Amino acid sequence: MVGWKRGAAAALVGMALAFGASAQTTLAGARFEPEVSLGSQKLQLNGAGVRFKTVIKVYAAGLYTPRKVTRAEDVLNPQLPKRLQLVALRDISGDDFGRLFSRAIEENTTRQEFSHAIGAVIRMGQIFADVHQFSKGETVLVDYVPGQGLAISYRGKQQGEMFREPEFSAMMFKIWFGPKPADSTLEKALLGEQNYANINLG
Repeated sequence: MVGWKRGAAAALVGMALAFGASAQTTLAGARFEPEVSLGSQKLQLNGAGVRFKTVIKVYAAGLYTPRKVTRAEDVLNPQLPKRLQLVALRDISGDDFGRLFSRAIEENTTRQEFSHAIGAVIRMGQIFADVHQFSKGETVLVDYVPGQGLAISYRGKQQGEMFREPEFSAMMFKIWFGPKPADSTLEKALLGEQNYANINLG
């Protein structure tokens, strides 16, 4: 039943954006606005989906870009400003978040690439570890501005300095758009292949 439910949700192709950019998208109670501001740039919701681990919903995610993108390599373009909005769908410890992301970065980079960026990976892990627990409904923002770097924000505040290493910014987004994405169904949803409009997944 769970597999059918997830598969049925994934089969709803193009719904969220097909009815116009003015519609708010809701996934399992997590809301995504049709447009956000990143500095002076206006970004549109490109796609949204739910991250599953086995059959458990971990978080809902929405990708914002200045123009429609449909390929992972377009998202990874260092000239593309972007935001990934993550909304926790269950209580999860900061340590768990950090470990999930660090493991996904390692799986999507070469040993040499990972070793060169290990300092940034450790700092990213610490940003999440500093939070005892993210409660259901809390939001994390991963923002990238070309020429400036990547910032991680939660509870309405940027956490620490921006990551200015361009290679780390690419690594961070490879968690979702690398050769081994954390959830291939979620990747398709973020790229607009599978979008959900005002759907509660339970």
